Amino acid sequence: MKGQAGFGLLMAVQMACGLFLSWDMATSLLGIQTAPIAWVWYELVQLGAVVGLILGTAVSAMLLVRSVRGRREAERSLRLASGAFMEVLAERFDDWALTPAERDVALFAIKGLSTAEIAALRSTSEGTVKAQTAAIYRKAGVSGRPQLLSLFIDELMGDGLALPTETPPQSSSEDLAAQASRTESGTISSAR
Repeated sequence: MKGQAGFGLLMAVQMACGLFLSWDMATSLLGIQTAPIAWVWYELVQLGAVVGLILGTAVSAMLLVRSVRGRREAERSLRLASGAFMEVLAERFDDWALTPAERDVALFAIKGLSTAEIAALRSTSEGTVKAQTAAIYRKAGVSGRPQLLSLFIDELMGDGLALPTETPPQSSSEDLAAQASRTESGTISSAR
């Protein structure tokens, strides 16, 4: 917000300087008489307007260079993230032992293409694509496309929200009652 205010002030100063110099030139060219002021003050105002325009141009150039660098950095980060996503895809596809055809179908499915679009791109029938997606979901241990995509998003985010794979230790009846009570109170408070 502070940078935007500074940039706005800079633009206002540049506009005022430009308007003053334009008015000065117009009055000279058109022969419009203005109230006389001392030549020293007149020269100082003109010099201030020129200095303001030069400084404004320099600062604008600096902001433009900074903006271009920021855009390049964002593009580089996006390329890195894209590369990381493709690495994660390749690793998972290897873990699931997907065939080359299943890899293609899985990639198209993750990209959001419909079964008909995938079939058209691969020059196969929709039934073949449906069979391949069923095999992909079975090998990945998911029930559908949203869960398949969620696997990759969770891994890239590294949020550790994966379901636990080991069974909890056996608890006594008192522990189970206390756990049920906490679950009920948590469910009630989350519903509010």
